[in-house]
Amino acid sequence: MHALSRLTLSLPLVFAPAILMAEELPAGRQIAAWIDQLGADQFSQREAASRSLVAAGQPALAALGAAILRDDLEVASRALEIVRGFLASDDETLAAEAEKLLETIAEGPDSAVSGLVTGALDFHHRGMTEAAREKLEMLGAVITEGFLASGHRGLQVTLNARWRGTSEDLRLLSRLQGLRLVGAFGVPLDAAAVAALGRLKGVESVQLFGTGIADDQLAALAAKLPGARIDVRKGGKLGVAGQPMVGPCVITHVQDGTAAAKAGLQIGDVVVAIDGRPVLNFESLTEQVGEHGPGETIELELERNVPGEQARRFKSDVVLDGWE
Repeated sequence: MHALSRLTLSLPLVFAPAILMAEELPAGRQIAAWIDQLGADQFSQREAASRSLVAAGQPALAALGAAILRDDLEVASRALEIVRGFLASDDETLAAEAEKLLETIAEGPDSAVSGLVTGALDFHHRGMTEAAREKLEMLGAVITEGFLASGHRGLQVTLNARWRGTSEDLRLLSRLQGLRLVGAFGVPLDAAAVAALGRLKGVESVQLFGTGIADDQLAALAAKLPGARIDVRKGGKLGVAGQPMVGPCVITHVQDGTAAAKAGLQIGDVVVAIDGRPVLNFESLTEQVGEHGPGETIELELERNVPGEQARRFKSDVVLDGWE
């Protein structure tokens, strides 16, 4: 369309938007017209459309979300700025819906626009960290600070049987500055929860034990967090510790009251095999145990060396616990 034609069509929207909304066009058509006008040739027309959409508020959100995903950079960037403004609105409902809209876009396919949206959200969340932490802890999340295996110091969030929140509440995790590790133990995760985890760009480790995460959701999460180590297990817990990446698999700690303790495992025992499959190191042990769920029975083949006694090899059936 020629610039003159676009200007002619846009003039009534600039000078009499209230009359058109009230008497000639349904609100949806009026909002769509303003969205289109965000890409008008004249700066004054673009500014007028922006002001009208700001004044429209919540009814314009869905259309603004669609506009942010347009190929037209002028329209997309102006729509994003309008929604960013809603984040600071005194209308708490409008601010919450605007934030959810941007989070949904950020959780979608990676693109130049989703990167801008993520940046806008990060800036918005910096001032909301403390409130997010308080709410997460109120809902049962355990938040600590310490060092990870990488040597980086940061926040670690654990969700277990105490967690009373919803998938929507998991969106609060993205507001925590310096979050490095997230663990969900026995907490069912649906697609919305997995999408929320996918926004945690700075996280280094994600532990999902007994969450029921589907294979396609796991693949999507791994694609969103290419730099994170994602440890997925069915939820069975043995209750021992050892030295990772070092063979053989020597038990260095047995947790009181766990399946291992009940089965009589001791510090210094060497796990040789599980159900006949060789166990080369502690990583191999955790991987094989993770293939089983709570209440399942595994057969451990162990080697025990007691000073002054002859080394012996034996088998022990162990009923696994669940992570809490």
